[in-house]
Amino acid sequence: MRRPALVLLLAATALTWPTWGSAASPPAVKAKAVVVGDSSGTVLYELHADQRLAMASITKIMTALLTLERTRPAQRVQIKEQALSVGESTFHLRPGERLSVRDLLTAALVQSANDAAYALAAYVGHGKVKAFVRLMNERAAELGLNDTHYARPDGLDTRGHYSTALDTLKLAREAMKKRLFRKIVRMTGGVVAGRRLYAWNDLLRIYPGTIGVKTGHTDRAGWSEVAAAKRDRLTLYAVLLGSPSRTRRNRDLAALLDWGFDQYGRVRLISAGRNYATAAIPFSDERLPLVAARGSSAVVKLARPLVEQVSAPEEVDLPVARGQQVGEIRIYDGERVVARRPLVAAVAVDEPGLRQRVGWYAGRALDEAGDMISSLSPF
Repeated sequence: MRRPALVLLLAATALTWPTWGSAASPPAVKAKAVVVGDSSGTVLYELHADQRLAMASITKIMTALLTLERTRPAQRVQIKEQALSVGESTFHLRPGERLSVRDLLTAALVQSANDAAYALAAYVGHGKVKAFVRLMNERAAELGLNDTHYARPDGLDTRGHYSTALDTLKLAREAMKKRLFRKIVRMTGGVVAGRRLYAWNDLLRIYPGTIGVKTGHTDRAGWSEVAAAKRDRLTLYAVLLGSPSRTRRNRDLAALLDWGFDQYGRVRLISAGRNYATAAIPFSDERLPLVAARGSSAVVKLARPLVEQVSAPEEVDLPVARGQQVGEIRIYDGERVVARRPLVAAVAVDEPGLRQRVGWYAGRALDEAGDMISSLSPF
């Protein structure tokens, strides 16, 4: 008869990693909204992050994402008159010339060229920019950008065109999944279609580890940017909307990224194959090792203790297959689970036959008899 497997919550273990920085508060910045987050979407710091604001040319991230999802980089786009009348930042396109999608994306993302953004919108929208804008809003809804609404593909100030710092973080993370997008937003210049590019993202030149992504500036939006930087194994995003100047925007973004890298790190929390617990095996004096099926890492605040909690049975039911889930390990940051993985049997154990069971009981009886005789002996 099988005995029920009782679940045992093992004593929680405190886990702490050293930090090379102090437990400082986020830096004081001058902006309407701020978010610092990692590549998984975890928000490390926010200020007015859900406030709807003008976002200027950060809009072009969505324009580029839709274009990448609906075209091929080598496709040729014939420039129409409507793209030339946009004004502001321009790539000096000429009516009738044909440029590749890749070239227009580069102009729109690196130099923030409004004419390039409009040319792409007209191309993807089959000649209708308004149709493209509808696609932008549909894609925003799909991504859960609930506080974002687009009215044009370039980001120039207009009624009903807004986003938030949190939505901007989500959008940037989604776009950075595209290889060509990542390649373009790291560019600091170059020559495209016979024209020399000028990159507006100053952090690419002044902040080590910057890998993107997009700046923006209009009268209503102020100086804004979503920046991404990588250090060691950690990628951080900093979103700043509504800074009073280009210089202040750059300085505040650098300070936010420095703070994030100083306070947080990506840490291996669970190691694949490591033995985290054991369980008794019926009719055996041995115990079954329970190991993590897969490893797990997460961005955590350094020097803050985490809690490791293992749940596993006191005794397993037989038979048990190698790799069969038997328990679970969880890592807690306060009340939040930051990592969890199944615990599986490290080896297979068959159900014992009658001879093995009788032998085990006989062995136990002999051991108990020996202990009894020893307790009665005067010597």
